[in-house]
Amino acid sequence: MTTTTWLRDETTPSSPFGVLRFLRAGDEDRYQTARVTADGAAWLASAAGGELGAALARWEARPESPAVLPCGTAFDVVNVDPVFGRRMLDRLWEEGPGSGPVASHRGRTLIFAAPGTAQRLPALLDWEEWGEAVPRPICHGTGDAVTVPPLVPAEEDSARPRWLVAPDTRNPWLPGPEVVLWACVRAARMVSAADVRVSIFAPAGEGANVYDVSRRR
Repeated sequence: MTTTTWLRDETTPSSPFGVLRFLRAGDEDRYQTARVTADGAAWLASAAGGELGAALARWEARPESPAVLPCGTAFDVVNVDPVFGRRMLDRLWEEGPGSGPVASHRGRTLIFAAPGTAQRLPALLDWEEWGEAVPRPICHGTGDAVTVPPLVPAEEDSARPRWLVAPDTRNPWLPGPEVVLWACVRAARMVSAADVRVSIFAPAGEGANVYDVSRRR
């Protein structure tokens, strides 16, 4: 049985305000890819199992600290190389259905996926002819746990985990294994095409990509 661990950030004092009240008071007219909404916090806390209110209370006490949550019930996580992960997200948002929550941690991109994805995706990649061109993802499913970013965004220069697309609903749409496979293949094809194409444009800056969360299912 996986135990949820709430990580204490010793460099950050406990927040003096109730984070859920703070989240509800946010600007509803402007979406924020890096900030979790109150409904998004409730969805994340549901992964802990047990009493939802107790999990939310623990996070409310330390909103600027990351948490470790179990996979397999509310979500699975596909952990990919950051460069390839960015290409996958480009394909999902430019040509596909978009994505669910996405985080960055320790130089890796964490794509939150539908439960069961961690079990099926490796087999699908083995079957797919482009599978060898895809940097092998690390799939976190039942029995695994992942570190999720704080509810409140950290400073930009912080090495702590951060949201690229933050949870904003109690029932987020999450890509299943077929959709993640499609994104992997499209990203691999994009890399292959780039090998034989010369561009007259300079590469985009590190922070150039913006994902329009208003398109999220």
